[in-house]
Amino acid sequence: SAVPWIGQDFVQFVWGGFSVNNATLNRFFSAVMHMMALHTHGSSNPLGISSNVDKLAMHPYFIFKDAMIIFYLPNVMGHSDNYIPANPMQTPPSIV
Repeated sequence: SAVPWIGQDFVQFVWGGFSVNNATLNRFFSAVMHMMALHTHGSSNPLGISSNVDKLAMHPYFIFKDAMIIFYLPNVMGHSDNYIPANPMQTPPSIV
């Protein structure tokens, strides 16, 4: 962080520090994008049924399930190179 005195403490507070193994910025942003894109009203309606009775609203179960997958099994969601520790001063080898 750019703030000299409280920078490290602030980063650990905001990002959770390293309490989760291999914590990265990518995992945080993938969780936010997942919540924005998939957990909209009626999004758990894969058949496109138009009745409101058959739709499921966002539920704490889905949030908990998604959090467990994203934070504890991130490599099952895609290429493992997406989950390397974020380092803004170095370009990942796959991009070079």
